[in-house]
Amino acid sequence: MSTPNTLSSVPARWRGLVLPVAAVLLWALASHLRLVNSALLVSPLQVLGTGLELITSGQLWLNLRASLLRELTGFVIGSTGGLVLGGLLGLWPRFGRLVGPSFNTFKQISLFAWIPLISVWFGLGDVAKVVFLSLAALVPVVVNTVDGIRSTPASLLEVARVYGYTRWQTTWHVVLPSAAPSIFTGIYLALVYSWLATIGAEYLLVAGRGVGNLLIEGSEHFRMDLVLFGMVTIGFVGWLMNASARALERALARRLGR
Repeated sequence: MSTPNTLSSVPARWRGLVLPVAAVLLWALASHLRLVNSALLVSPLQVLGTGLELITSGQLWLNLRASLLRELTGFVIGSTGGLVLGGLLGLWPRFGRLVGPSFNTFKQISLFAWIPLISVWFGLGDVAKVVFLSLAALVPVVVNTVDGIRSTPASLLEVARVYGYTRWQTTWHVVLPSAAPSIFTGIYLALVYSWLATIGAEYLLVAGRGVGNLLIEGSEHFRMDLVLFGMVTIGFVGWLMNASARALERALARRLGR
């Protein structure tokens, strides 16, 4: 009788933790044996101590709240604008022919290429950061909304025509439900991209409160414990956003009967 391997014996829901746990153990071992310069790679316990200090002092919550407020503001503005623009491009062919080529050119411009222009027009404070995050959220929502609308099966449109649906009824009861999965994918990507852009904006624009400020402070003072804890925090918050978005997607799918 064969013996099950170690990975297969781990419950499926916990298998995603195998690699992170192994990485932390190797990190702790390398630090303990001094296989690397301790100034460049501090021990996990030192990073944990720094994290507890930031949590108990309230500094982590202040910085995290500032980052999340910027992220959510930019996400809402960009996603709303993306839904409107994507809907117009997908539902109104004349508008698509007029604006579509310009948008296709716009989306090819690297997001970070906008920073010099944004900093000139909006300064270097929170307004500039929110504008930057809105651009990060806008493009994926527009692209996926247009793709979802234009991918509506012709058979469904034909059934709507046979039943005498008006254009509004066809859009509301046929096109949008069919496009919903693609639209939600765009919103999900906007959430991810806006969080990634939040850290970039805080790092490249004027430093203020925010998780990105932890990285800047740690880098300037050569505190690798602060840098590493900031990176762990960014990854953990991103994971929470991803898990929340996926849970919401599954709930909506069940509600729509998909």
